[in-house]
Amino acid sequence: MTKHTTRLDHVVLWVADPVAAAGFYETAVGLEPIDVTRFAEGKVAFPSVRVNEETILDLAPHEFAERMEMLPGSAESAGHPVNHVCLSLSADAFDALRARLEDHGVPVSGIDPGLSGARGNAARSFYFRDPDGNVFEVRHYDQDPSH
Repeated sequence: MTKHTTRLDHVVLWVADPVAAAGFYETAVGLEPIDVTRFAEGKVAFPSVRVNEETILDLAPHEFAERMEMLPGSAESAGHPVNHVCLSLSADAFDALRARLEDHGVPVSGIDPGLSGARGNAARSFYFRDPDGNVFEVRHYDQDPSH
């Protein structure tokens, strides 16, 4: 593992209903919601969910795209989908998330072994979509001979 000080802070996902999206990420994925009530009260532009102590997913409503003015052309490019976001978990958390998604009726892909990523080849990976069509890969790097 390299000693980079650069970290991934956040990813912005475009969603139709930020409150419903936060509910999905809380109940089906197990992520902690942030600012959902404040968003519903009109006090913040969008809610988020916490991936870990350093990283969040911002759940931006589609209407927010017109406010993307940080660079010329940003409004026109806003809302374009990302191919997928990958979450890296422990083997136990991987199994628990897959079971929780299935319990919530979320379709999941088959399990792929050995896909390459930031930390080398993962032991197992699978994919799912959120209700807005954003694709997530879930993986773990732990070597677990029982799987």
